[in-house]
Amino acid sequence: MNFDTIVIGGGLAGYSAALRSLELGHKTAVISHGQSALHFSSGSIDVLAKLPNGSPVDKPQQGLKALAQMAPSHPYSKLGEEKIWPALTWYQELMAALAIPLTHQDDGSNHLRITPLGTLKSTWLSQPFVHQIPVSLDCHELSKVTFVGIDGFRDFHPELAADNFRRHAAFSHLSVSSASVKVAGFDQLKRNPCELRSIDIARLLRNDEALKAFADQLLSIASPSDLVVMPAIMGNGDGLIWLNKLRTLTGLRLHEVPTMPPSLLGIRIEEAMSREFVRRGGTYLRGDQVVRGEFSHTEQQAQLDKVYTRNLQDHALTAQRFILATGSFFSQGLQAGHQQIQEPIFGLDLAPYQQRESWHQQDFFTTNSHPFLEMGVVTNHKLNPSIDKRSVRNLFCAGAILAHYNPITEGSGGGVAISTGFFAASQSLVQSTQQSQLEAAL
Repeated sequence: MNFDTIVIGGGLAGYSAALRSLELGHKTAVISHGQSALHFSSGSIDVLAKLPNGSPVDKPQQGLKALAQMAPSHPYSKLGEEKIWPALTWYQELMAALAIPLTHQDDGSNHLRITPLGTLKSTWLSQPFVHQIPVSLDCHELSKVTFVGIDGFRDFHPELAADNFRRHAAFSHLSVSSASVKVAGFDQLKRNPCELRSIDIARLLRNDEALKAFADQLLSIASPSDLVVMPAIMGNGDGLIWLNKLRTLTGLRLHEVPTMPPSLLGIRIEEAMSREFVRRGGTYLRGDQVVRGEFSHTEQQAQLDKVYTRNLQDHALTAQRFILATGSFFSQGLQAGHQQIQEPIFGLDLAPYQQRESWHQQDFFTTNSHPFLEMGVVTNHKLNPSIDKRSVRNLFCAGAILAHYNPITEGSGGGVAISTGFFAASQSLVQSTQQSQLEAAL
């Protein structure tokens, strides 16, 4: 049970760190206790859509320069551009090799994707069946958009999405319509209709006959010049294979949108990374949870020596270095009480916060960000956290557990997860090299 690197958390940041660690030749384990936030994600990678002052960002590479001046404690500012872009390029190449190509605009700009509500959201990388609308809007090539729902499926409402889409002034001249189609067998599923999810439809469409019947219905309501916006209902991890088959059968331009959890676009990414981690020889402790660690201390630093998990109980796991990527409140990487917030595994130091009344805005859908979204673990520029002000030299933090950034308002969640995960694994290599040099000198 001894490893070079142990990654705690199996989301986008955790798998980025784990796969990079394997590339560097480290014996690596991932400990993950459940579904990550990828099951709730859009499947696109946001890098930077807004600056902290609310200014929109068209080109993330230029936006990062301004961000460094405005927010020196931001995770991006700690890494610097010279660390961020190699990490994002690495991730694109990794996912392309895993048959999930992620692309951006030719000039490096953000683009707009259509959401399940028919609104537009800025992002940087998207999957093949996400239609990229230029941020400028005035140079889009759309002429007709058809929103297609599934009879009996309550997680996507084509009429509502079409109505919201029409409200954009840039699309006022377009023909925008909505329609519904049937999926054979969906009505006969022996479950409460309120519980039926996209994954149920995906199972029904996993044969050529059902797919052909679905394709025929689409052809009856749309033509090749249309953009057909439909919920993500194809495949479970292998959705791009089935979407390519559907495009071949119909010749239609398809745009898939994530629905209520589980999001098949997010599952696609998580399963691809998980499979690749195991294929490369990583050890995956699925369904387990780190509950505590043991530390050794000096006056100014601490070192994490071993961790204990819920399933292994008194059997410790040891490693030279650990990467904490357990996420924020959503995945219990942070926990909130009546007046206190804590990192529950190790009791790491958090960025200062005020009384509970100021943790959020009074209106949920507010133009101002909710302060709790910027709460998290405070680290140095190497992403080492601290306990009682003593830096933990062989523990690194990555992703949503980090403080001083707002992934929702900024549109930066995916980029921070990938770049900090990649950086944390690379810092582990630097530390290992320094240790080897010291031993050689002695």
